[in-house]
Amino acid sequence: MESFWAFLFFFFISFPQLLQLQASSDYIRPPAGNIIFTSHKGSESDPQQVHVSLAGSDHVRVSWITEDKKVPSLVEYGKKSGKYEELAIGEHEAYDYFLYKSGEIHHVKIGPLDPSTTYYYRCGGRGQEFSFKTPPPTFPIEFAVAGDLGQTDWTASTLAHVGAEDYDVFLLPGDLSYANGQQPLWDSFGRLVQPYASQRPWMVTQGNHEVESIQSSEIEMEPFKSYNARWRMPFVESGSTSNLYYSFDVAGVHIVMLGSYAAYATGSDQYKWLQVDLAKVDRKRTPWLVVILHAPWYNTNTAHQGEGERMRKAMEPLLYKARVDIVFVGHVHAYERFTRVYNNTANPCGPMHLTIGDGGNKEGLALNFKEPCSPLSVFREASFGHGRFKVFNQTHAHWSWHRNNDSESTVVDGVWLQSLSVSSVCTKSSSSTKDEL
Repeated sequence: MESFWAFLFFFFISFPQLLQLQASSDYIRPPAGNIIFTSHKGSESDPQQVHVSLAGSDHVRVSWITEDKKVPSLVEYGKKSGKYEELAIGEHEAYDYFLYKSGEIHHVKIGPLDPSTTYYYRCGGRGQEFSFKTPPPTFPIEFAVAGDLGQTDWTASTLAHVGAEDYDVFLLPGDLSYANGQQPLWDSFGRLVQPYASQRPWMVTQGNHEVESIQSSEIEMEPFKSYNARWRMPFVESGSTSNLYYSFDVAGVHIVMLGSYAAYATGSDQYKWLQVDLAKVDRKRTPWLVVILHAPWYNTNTAHQGEGERMRKAMEPLLYKARVDIVFVGHVHAYERFTRVYNNTANPCGPMHLTIGDGGNKEGLALNFKEPCSPLSVFREASFGHGRFKVFNQTHAHWSWHRNNDSESTVVDGVWLQSLSVSSVCTKSSSSTKDEL
């Protein structure tokens, strides 16, 4: 085993752009996919749109919806199929959106749970049995990453590719259902992703399509009403006052989910929360530091140019000071990988930015990139797909991007990363610039 890690370390040092693969010039870019509307086939009391999310170091939140408002918010669970030794009771809510009335949305926090363990569970005391596996307590751990999912046939392809190989946690940098106010599409999306989101924790942040706000002299609809009600994340557990930004630890990785559409200027609640959150990170306990948001700070695609610039100027110094390893974003419907960067300049102590907004949305791909290509951009391609971030140990991780290619998932780009927490140069630089930033 020691020789294996030595081999990986040698490759990382010798070939910093290891596994950088070139896009196939003869690959035909697929058109936008057809919308899939997924219906509920059970009774009004049966759970639907079931998904789980991490809710503390050894807890998971189970969320689901029932059309019957009398179903109790309880989850029975255990380590053996059909044998539920534990029971937890949570809460429920519903919301109105013009003439639409949601079903009863249940949220139940269960635990404490053992790591790397499969739990079987049932929602509301009836219906089918589900199961999920808790993440490992330490390395290695693997994350599947896909943004701007939507609910098209390309979404279904992406999810099938994600589910074809095991992973521990799913990360989604915004734009989930593409409901855009059409609330039944939220229900359809929940049903579409249930086979995956009920089996592994799904950790999401909001995108522009989650805003759904309307303000006029006659009508006022608060932003993120549907998103906040349906996709409750562990913001309270992380000391945040908003479901739009939060953080969590998992197996030696500290992940910060930021809100591109929440106030982020210096002095804002999100900015102050981020300062406190990053200051508490112990890189000996969580040597990897990852940030996820929706609108890119770096982007060479012609789509959405400059939309993340104000947030970058406000928050990038905080991320640089904390030595964030990697930043995942969505919004642009294409894939792009940047070198380590800070303040629009290549910097070995800055985070690597990755745009992964190619999950399968209905709007199609962002096909046009600016030319000539920026030297900061290492790889870019407009295709649907997903990514995988596997952290092997405290020092090394591997990123790969998998293009949707008909029924197959094709690895087109990849790179090894070394955690900035073990970089003597960056650690020293961080200490010397502490007061400046």
